[in-house]
Amino acid sequence: MPTLPISKTKPNVEALIWAADIAGTFVFAVEGAVSAMRGGLDLLGVMVVSFVAALGGGVIRDLLLGATPPSAIRDWRYPALTFAAGLLTFLFHSLAQPVPAMLVTVLDAAGLALFAVAGVEKALLYKIRPFVAMLMGTITGVGGGVIRDILLARVPLVLHADIYATAAFFGALVVVVARRAGLAPGWAALVGGVACFALRLTAVAFGWHLPKATGY
Repeated sequence: MPTLPISKTKPNVEALIWAADIAGTFVFAVEGAVSAMRGGLDLLGVMVVSFVAALGGGVIRDLLLGATPPSAIRDWRYPALTFAAGLLTFLFHSLAQPVPAMLVTVLDAAGLALFAVAGVEKALLYKIRPFVAMLMGTITGVGGGVIRDILLARVPLVLHADIYATAAFFGALVVVVARRAGLAPGWAALVGGVACFALRLTAVAFGWHLPKATGY
């Protein structure tokens, strides 16, 4: 089957990356706001944590790829979305019951999957080799959460959670394999995102984790 001309394919991939980035930004902004409220932060703290949780990974990815200034700074829609999501989460949370911990986990897994997909797709668009592209997807997924946890004075989730960064890397791997197998970028992203999301939630449900040192 003949491939599409680059002039038509590239805009489609860029649109896919933007859509995954925006969706992941919203999800992580809400999750970051919820985490900040559970940590007892005020409105300003909630907004700051929402911002860094949603955009931190993407900024790190863009800087490593040389895509400067980063999309989160160049495009006003990213910070506007994070602040709106953080504010709305704060306002509605104050009128409702406390957010269940499982909902936070599901939101976090969804954001992880979306950002892992966006990260690896953008790295491939920049002609980065597959293995490094998978690392870029992983960094995109976990970077914001690391900064969030540092601000909340806790050990970053990625360092001790049940299959967290591993799930992001696995999702990115599935995207690369699917693309190599001839799957369209959109379908490859969907399969990779579902794989990451499913692995993360399955690991939480069954308590899967990587080996840890004992006796310390």
